[in-house]
Amino acid sequence: MAIKALSWMVRVFEPPVYCYHEIVHNRVVVERFAALGVVFVNDVSEVPAGRPVMLSAHGSGPQVVDTSRKVAGISINAVCPLVTKVHHEVKTRAGKGFEILYIGHHGHDEALGTMAVAPGKVHLVETIAELEATPIDAPEIALIAQTTLAVDEWRAIADRAAEMHPGIWMPNKSDLCFATTNRQAAVRKVAPMADVVVVIGSANSSNTNAIEKVARSVSGARIVRINTTDELPDDLSGVVAITAGASAPEDLIEEVVARLNPSQGVEEVSAVEEEEYFPPPRELREFLRGLNSVAAYAFGLDEPDHGPLDRDNTTPAFAVLSELAAGHP
Repeated sequence: MAIKALSWMVRVFEPPVYCYHEIVHNRVVVERFAALGVVFVNDVSEVPAGRPVMLSAHGSGPQVVDTSRKVAGISINAVCPLVTKVHHEVKTRAGKGFEILYIGHHGHDEALGTMAVAPGKVHLVETIAELEATPIDAPEIALIAQTTLAVDEWRAIADRAAEMHPGIWMPNKSDLCFATTNRQAAVRKVAPMADVVVVIGSANSSNTNAIEKVARSVSGARIVRINTTDELPDDLSGVVAITAGASAPEDLIEEVVARLNPSQGVEEVSAVEEEEYFPPPRELREFLRGLNSVAAYAFGLDEPDHGPLDRDNTTPAFAVLSELAAGHP
């Protein structure tokens, strides 16, 4: 959703288009957008007044969202709906007087945005040791998590938190996102079959790191994480399993398979089918529909063409980005 949303921004606006934080944590995707005129900033104050800005998939604090709306010509929030759910949980629980234990990674964009929802009420813990060293004297405590954690990592801390704080509130459904848990389920299935596991994704991608942790926990195979085919070691042998973080481009995975050129072919192992679809951000849908309506009026058309938006759920994100990079918007 976020990649397609930023692709729309590149189509509609003359460069530069600004993006607060990396749109997703994948170096290849970020470099492709940078080549198309996207400027990534770590503070919305770096966005020149009147220029378009997109807020990344990892979620932004309320102050960042408000500031971007004031300074930008148009501000589109591409936050993942699952992160929005976590923000809502934090806001609701903090509003009811809860102190919040938040399982997450220090310095991660998602964690920073979530903590900004209720400053002073959210206590970030990354390990059991940090949990045990975080005294909370409050009648009501909630446990909430970053969406991209490894399942085992989250469960161990959650179980210890429940021991330390009987009656602690937890959401009915885990905060972990399906894109994270599905990929972990897949690597649990495929890693034990392999001599080598190649994990495609960037070092700052929490969900990619979670996949790597799971692979190490279920297999004695050699684990190799790469950003691009150029980083593939030349001494790989035996059965090689390939997996990837949620934001790794499909064509990059295909390039890795081609570079390995396996002598005995490729077996595709399926763990789960993903059918979830998130539409473009509401602000972007409204802007594009308004733009199409103005164009229809200007050219005397009876009906504006909303076709590309209406077909969004059938268009793969990385196909869109590849077409843009190839000069075919």
